[in-house]
Amino acid sequence: MSGRTIQTLVQSWETVRCELLNTRIPDLRLRVEGSPVEPYVQRLYRELEAKKIRFRPKVYLTDGWGCPDRTPVIGIPFYLADRRLTTLEEEQNGDIEDARSIMMLLRHEAGHSVNYAYRLWRRPSWAEIFGPFSRPYRDVFRPDRMSRHYVRHISAHPYGRTYAQKHPDEDFAETFAVWLTPRSSWRRRYRHWPAIRKLFYVDHLMKEIRRANLPRGVKDRFFRPVDKMNWLLAEHYGKEAERFRRVARGYVDDRLREVFPPVRGDVLRPAAALLRKNHDRLLGRVTQWSLLTEKEGQTILRKLEARSVALKLSYRPGKEGDKLLDIVSLAVGLAMDYAYTGRLTG
Repeated sequence: MSGRTIQTLVQSWETVRCELLNTRIPDLRLRVEGSPVEPYVQRLYRELEAKKIRFRPKVYLTDGWGCPDRTPVIGIPFYLADRRLTTLEEEQNGDIEDARSIMMLLRHEAGHSVNYAYRLWRRPSWAEIFGPFSRPYRDVFRPDRMSRHYVRHISAHPYGRTYAQKHPDEDFAETFAVWLTPRSSWRRRYRHWPAIRKLFYVDHLMKEIRRANLPRGVKDRFFRPVDKMNWLLAEHYGKEAERFRRVARGYVDDRLREVFPPVRGDVLRPAAALLRKNHDRLLGRVTQWSLLTEKEGQTILRKLEARSVALKLSYRPGKEGDKLLDIVSLAVGLAMDYAYTGRLTG
């Protein structure tokens, strides 16, 4: 390819990018049907059919992966419905889902959808196996990367090994996804793991609901569907960046206050100094426990240090060991909280 041809292509893409960014999102007329993401949805449906599950969760385009709370629909990022938008998203945020990641995330979200459609979380046996659905999400905790009580599914994300530990609902979704995945060989792979009990439970449960009708009263509710996102694509990226900054700051501030609650005393030590002094030690632990890269770990630790200064947090001397463990837990929790976004807000 000649230099002139490459220059022409670059200029052409600049024009397309400019036009896209200045287009209202509903005017892009995005649909799942006929889009690049439709084959993956159809593949999910075939996998459900192969397991003789009659339920087909509706999918819709929105600004990210997920199921609205207790609603059996699957939200898919709208940029996956247009190759130009996929290229633009990759330029804006650096990461983009490949085919393997798309299917892993679809199976995970299908687990949520099946759970919500059949209201499985209400069963006493479900709570006995996975824990109470009403349990708060665990944002600050020390995930056990080596635990065999949880399946490992979302391995495309560096925190995937511990994602099921976040909440019983996530534990079920991850277990369902492993069970659903063709040729996962879950009986052999997990035969010596305590997690096998969860897989056999899901296997039994799915055989039971094959014969069941959907419960009455289950309604579809679409959170931020693409046709209601009435702003320019350029504004979307601006809104998205600001939203992640705002949510991340609130998350960090609340968790830091839990680690360093208000204390009184004549001799107090600044929390930021503790982080600064033990930066290398903390970085080693954070990268080890979360599988983050060193750069990502440094981004999180810098955020924690900066917010500790802004909030003027302190602690009593003699608590350094406990505080450092809590900081590592917080950093790993922050990483997991953004597992689906693939972004670490700096």
